[in-house]
Amino acid sequence: MIRSKTTLVIGPGAGLEIELPDKRELLAKMAAGFDFARLGSELQTRDMVLLARHFEKVARRIGTTDDKLREGGQAIRTSARVGHSVDAVLEQHSHDPSVMAAGKLALIYYILQAEARSPLMLEPRDPGDLPLRGSENWLFQLGRLITAGVPRNQADKAFDNVNIINFNYDRSVQHYLPWVVSMAFGMTLGEARQLVGAKLNITHPFGNVGRLPWEPGERPDVEWGNEDPWNLQNLIKEVQTGSERMRNRQYVTGVQSALAGSKKIVFLGFDFDPQTIDFLFDYTYSHDPDVIASVQGMNEPTMKAVLRLLRRRTGIEDESLVSVLDMRCFQFMRDYALFLES
Repeated sequence: MIRSKTTLVIGPGAGLEIELPDKRELLAKMAAGFDFARLGSELQTRDMVLLARHFEKVARRIGTTDDKLREGGQAIRTSARVGHSVDAVLEQHSHDPSVMAAGKLALIYYILQAEARSPLMLEPRDPGDLPLRGSENWLFQLGRLITAGVPRNQADKAFDNVNIINFNYDRSVQHYLPWVVSMAFGMTLGEARQLVGAKLNITHPFGNVGRLPWEPGERPDVEWGNEDPWNLQNLIKEVQTGSERMRNRQYVTGVQSALAGSKKIVFLGFDFDPQTIDFLFDYTYSHDPDVIASVQGMNEPTMKAVLRLLRRRTGIEDESLVSVLDMRCFQFMRDYALFLES
């Protein structure tokens, strides 16, 4: 059980560990899928055909034309040659509704495709197992931390000290946790989903591809890994760029306040993109929380820059309270379990 107020900030590196694409890979996939000049030739791909079909299907419903969506796709394809992430390219074209619609549609298409192909399955392969096999993944470690030592009759308190800010577009956390809760407390899956839906405090600042069908709320829903949703035109509205979200000052203030109220702030696979950092921090802290970032493969100069950035934005002067570790997310969650539970 996590006993002190803890915020987990989840970034693209965490998704990569369960074979979900990061923002750079998403952009590359989009650029390839928008190569509509190859349609009808031997060089066309399944993604090109399906994206073109989706454009035809949703164009009128979202108040545009198929040709304009294709032009929007071509603009993304061109910008991808110098762009470093899908977020950055969409931000660069935020003035053009056709580019935004084409990009958001493709983003949803590729995230749902990635969910379907991920080792995190819709259901466990074997009864009594988890939908993502094994314990060497951060989702398992997170579920274990949340449920460890909690009596069944107090299961609703397991999530009290956990706040999750997820900058990824997938729903892996929401999909996986009910299976762990069901196994930990001997609940039915339906009971576990009801508990997670009511108690899990998670937000996606840039949106996601829709809520899961069992999640509470009125937002459009789509099942995990459903590659052909009937309500695609509604799902497009669920994705937001940074500037779109920043206009909602009440939402942004709520995220920043939750982070500022935490005793522990943990970054999992976070990329420390300047735009997301601006989203998280608006003022320095006076209570000196523990801040730890788990990143893998980041070079030493960048790690030092991240360390300085975190100290400056939080205002923490005690160097021992801020750490940047070259570790996989699952290794951090496993090896620092005692720290996270305390």
